Amino acid sequence: MSKVDTGQAKPVIRNSIPVTEGREHRPLSVGTGRASAHHGELLQGVFEDGEGRLHRGLITLPLSSQESTVTFWPREERGIRTRPENRTKAARAAELTLGHLGLSAKGGELTIESAILIGHGYGSSTADVTATIRAVAASAGTILCQSTVGRLAVAAEGASDAIAYQDQAILFAHREGRPIEHFGGEFPPLVVVGFRGADDQPVDTLAMRRARYDSEEIETFRTLRGLACHSVRLQDPKLLGRVATVSACISQRHLPKADFDTVLALSQWFGACGVQVAHSGTLIGILLDANAPKAISRAGEIAKTAMDAGFADVQVFSLNAEGALLQ
Repeated sequence: MSKVDTGQAKPVIRNSIPVTEGREHRPLSVGTGRASAHHGELLQGVFEDGEGRLHRGLITLPLSSQESTVTFWPREERGIRTRPENRTKAARAAELTLGHLGLSAKGGELTIESAILIGHGYGSSTADVTATIRAVAASAGTILCQSTVGRLAVAAEGASDAIAYQDQAILFAHREGRPIEHFGGEFPPLVVVGFRGADDQPVDTLAMRRARYDSEEIETFRTLRGLACHSVRLQDPKLLGRVATVSACISQRHLPKADFDTVLALSQWFGACGVQVAHSGTLIGILLDANAPKAISRAGEIAKTAMDAGFADVQVFSLNAEGALLQ
């Protein structure tokens, strides 16, 4: 079978579920999908929707330099096999996507290629699941909208970051698979120095006890949400850094990082915008204004200091920075 080029198919609405017209009768071809990792979150907490109901939500920090690539090899019989074996979330995502496309009677094999570290906050499983959904859609000759990909990802794994929305600045309900708020623009230009403690053990996200935020924290999240939106509109990395730092400090009460105070002091010493963390992982990042003088050299100094201090997986990457560097 040959790979197909993805194209936007015209949807037909059947019982409120978009299905591609005639797709059930067209043969599937080999399809490939990709999805990037992320480096924890810039903000995570509980937020109100337009009707005053509370939802758990987050703002994902994209990490485009790492990705999962999935190839879907269709078969006529039902069932999904994966290579490597036991990638149950990806298999479930393939089944759900076939069902969404009106192809529940079909099956196939998934080849998953990814070097994303598992259990530290890089979103390895969400990257696999999102890439799988895109691969199955490509096999059927269609492209699914971001909201559909996000919803299917949450259905497949129980909770999902906003990887489906790539580098769009949104507040995402990660256990419901839908945006709470679009901030209407790109993230401010950032350079990030990311790392984790050398002795940090992987975290099982779904086995974690959900954080129980008190009323003061929930009120703080309301303020942080507004400031995050403002930072996007003004393209202000310092303001976004302050938002991330407060969110990271709240996270310390629920999933503490042993070296957090050291990292916070390091951020202040180098005049960084702030600190962000993986709220269900081990990652910590120091945020710099990508447009500030000597931002790249300062990031290099921070990275060297972190390595000398014994931190692991030290890396420098950028977000929405021109002439971007060090991916």
